[in-house]
Amino acid sequence: MSLSPVEGVALAEIESGAEGGAPEVKGVVGRSPGQLAWLRLRRDRTAKVSGILLIFFMLLALAAPLVEMVYGISPRDQFQNLLDGFGMPLGYAGGVTGDHWFGLEPGLGRDIFIRLIYGLRTSLFIAFAAALITATIGVVLGALAGYLGGWFDAVINWITDLTLAMPFLIIALALTPTLTLRFYGERGQVSAAFGVGVLIAVFAIFGWTSTARLVRGQVIALREREFVEAAKASGAGLGHMLFRQLLPNIWAPILVSFSLAVPQFITSEAALSFIGVGLSDETPSFGRMIYDSLDFLQTDPAYVFFPGIMIFALVFAFNLFGDALRDALDPKSSR
Repeated sequence: MSLSPVEGVALAEIESGAEGGAPEVKGVVGRSPGQLAWLRLRRDRTAKVSGILLIFFMLLALAAPLVEMVYGISPRDQFQNLLDGFGMPLGYAGGVTGDHWFGLEPGLGRDIFIRLIYGLRTSLFIAFAAALITATIGVVLGALAGYLGGWFDAVINWITDLTLAMPFLIIALALTPTLTLRFYGERGQVSAAFGVGVLIAVFAIFGWTSTARLVRGQVIALREREFVEAAKASGAGLGHMLFRQLLPNIWAPILVSFSLAVPQFITSEAALSFIGVGLSDETPSFGRMIYDSLDFLQTDPAYVFFPGIMIFALVFAFNLFGDALRDALDPKSSR
């Protein structure tokens, strides 16, 4: 019986394997969804560039005291001797020199560079703390509402709709000065920690709703699956069902939601500080610096340029990395 060329080659390989021992079988290496997402993320050039930029910003914020020590200037130091009779910095580009890399603030003469470093630290701390708190609240309430259903789901949906119906900016404008007057009075000096805590609390009150709705929808889609029914039949408790069965299967959208919430809180903090209800002037902040620079937009454009470009680069890097992370965690993505 004649054999086809393909069958002949296969028969020859089998015979050679039988003579020389068992043929070597290459193992197939399986990868988890997390490993596949990491591989996609490593191949994404946008993710690499934005990730490196974010790491640089975070290291710069964490090392702010070290930068101050090396730079030799505090964010509260004033250099009135380097201002002219009108309070404007001497020299070109707002007083940019080898000692003051980004120039000086008009009026007070504080160094812009070191205040930007501490403003970066303030913005990142507020954004990450608010994102962590809102994600925790949203995940817990959304998972409970989606899994339990019934009256508890109806109550959480009602609270979510009520929170979304509240105007964030108006309530922030009313709540922040009210809390300040309640704890410090009209002439009390508001501490930096109090101002930061109030902003984080305001963001936490309004920021958990999107995560809660996202997690609720994912849990509803999973609660009728076979592995959930099997865990119920084995007598698993509520905590086991939520944290061992359901949440490990929806961590990807939660992570993407967290990464996109951070730049949102950065811009919100800057916006509140810009309109005067955020942090005080003693606390370095991007929004406060941009607000103070508007009066010198024509006479000292460098004063508004450096804070503006810093917050633009920070938010832009976070948004690019969040989009890349979403694509990497999407199993249907071709990237």
